[in-house]
Amino acid sequence: MDSSLKPAFGKKHIGEITKADILAFRTKLAKRKGRGATGLVSPKTINSHMSILRMVLDEAAERFDFETPYKNIKPLKLQKTHIEPFSLHEVQRIIDKVRPDYCNYYTVRFFTGMRTGEVDGLKWKNVDFAKREILVRETLINGETEYTKTDGSQREIPMFGQVYDALKTQYAATGHMSQYVFCNQLGQPLDHNNVTKRVWYPLLKSLGLTKRRPYQTRHTAATLFLASGENPEWVARMLGHSSTEMLFKVYSRYVPNATRMDGSAFERLLGNTTPTKPQKEQRHETA
Repeated sequence: MDSSLKPAFGKKHIGEITKADILAFRTKLAKRKGRGATGLVSPKTINSHMSILRMVLDEAAERFDFETPYKNIKPLKLQKTHIEPFSLHEVQRIIDKVRPDYCNYYTVRFFTGMRTGEVDGLKWKNVDFAKREILVRETLINGETEYTKTDGSQREIPMFGQVYDALKTQYAATGHMSQYVFCNQLGQPLDHNNVTKRVWYPLLKSLGLTKRRPYQTRHTAATLFLASGENPEWVARMLGHSSTEMLFKVYSRYVPNATRMDGSAFERLLGNTTPTKPQKEQRHETA
């Protein structure tokens, strides 16, 4: 609203906005610099902005009885999500070679699949060592924590052995200086752009690994969960998806004929024998 819609339409009466205005706005938006593959804003981001505009116009048209100008404007086509997950061997290399003060940070990212905003906004009050669970309740946006992306993003993630150990070690370092699990020397949450440029990309370069955005840590966790034989429904819950639709759409080639939904297969993949919160194994017949 503040960055796009108000500057473009804020001085117009809503009934004066035409279809031509809407299409011109989308064209201008597409020329904005962003983090897309072309260096511009991605079609997904454009569609998100346009969706808000459509909802505003639809609501106004219904309330004030006029025909919405947002008719027959289709969303931009999106390319299939390209994922470049790391192998487990590469993950271990990264964790072994990263700066010591970021070892715990990337351990949590790689083995939970948390989104960048979720892990950067994680607070100690949402780390339950007794139950070995991470409670995802907030996400960090522009330096402030807010409600998560969707209701489905509210979830509990088991602390697998390495994650539990990493958070225990991290608590000794930051538990008494900040409400945030991962913070800077002033106790403030991390600036993910700064971390990416100063820690993440230099590390990948030094290891001879292909340059990839930090979000690939989430894709890596998903593929490791699935490759280990975990049930896709369980994996979807761990990632904060409301259904398995996105999971199969993005990670279909990593989904084996799985039967478990308790995290035990992933635990074995990591070769870690530290017990997690006990859960009764549930088996399902597969086709």
